[in-house]
Amino acid sequence: MAHAKNHDYHILAPSYWPFAGAVSAFVMLFGAVLWMSPHSPMQQPWVFAIGFVGVLFVMYSWWSDVIVESKVGDHTPVVQIGLRYGMILFITSEVMFFVAWFWSFFKHAIYPAGVETVGGVWPPVGVETFDPWHLPLINTLILLLSGCAVTWAHHAIVHDNDRKAMSQGLLIAVLLGAVFTMFQAYEYSHAAFGFSNSIYGANFFMATGFHGAHVLIGTVFLLVCLVRARRGDFTADKHIGFEAAAWYWHFVDVVWLFLFAAVYIWGG
Repeated sequence: MAHAKNHDYHILAPSYWPFAGAVSAFVMLFGAVLWMSPHSPMQQPWVFAIGFVGVLFVMYSWWSDVIVESKVGDHTPVVQIGLRYGMILFITSEVMFFVAWFWSFFKHAIYPAGVETVGGVWPPVGVETFDPWHLPLINTLILLLSGCAVTWAHHAIVHDNDRKAMSQGLLIAVLLGAVFTMFQAYEYSHAAFGFSNSIYGANFFMATGFHGAHVLIGTVFLLVCLVRARRGDFTADKHIGFEAAAWYWHFVDVVWLFLFAAVYIWGG
């Protein structure tokens, strides 16, 4: 039940989740180094897997606490503004993350003579690129349709307070996100170039691969919102968790449009 507050701010109680998250992230990173290093005495994924499970557990538990805070009235209008600013800053950091991969791709594409392995042309000699007007175009349409479904869900809860229509829109978005991931995995399995064969392959798989990871994360984000919507957590006045998921999903859509135009069409 909600408790009365005599101020607009949320004073956080002491929590061990930040410490647990830091330790889990360190174990995951350390395990990844052991796993991937060619000179490591233990090239096994177990340490990485332990850290990864720890990170997932912390994320689940910490965000569960945030949901409880919302239900008991800690998320006042002022706190909600802060949460929105936090999500905006997070997405901004993600934009800069992808700027790095676009920067690398354009640098090598515009000045191919500066890299010996490119041979002065782009794409490098021997690299057979994907036809952008087949599976990449289909995946573009899939993401755009999923964005429309998320917008429909957002409109349903904001203007009509209709959780049923919201759930339907979220379900469609989640299914389309899963289809995108399956199609991208199929595309990767049929690639005529590898990650280490050329700078083109390295840039392609880093940019599109990290985007694919963001699609997977966004799909889980929307799935959690779908479960919460069916439990009755969201209302027309209070749905900041879903709002954050919608912003994130639209960010993923926009990044893909740039990837499709720059990497698949222009760069191919």
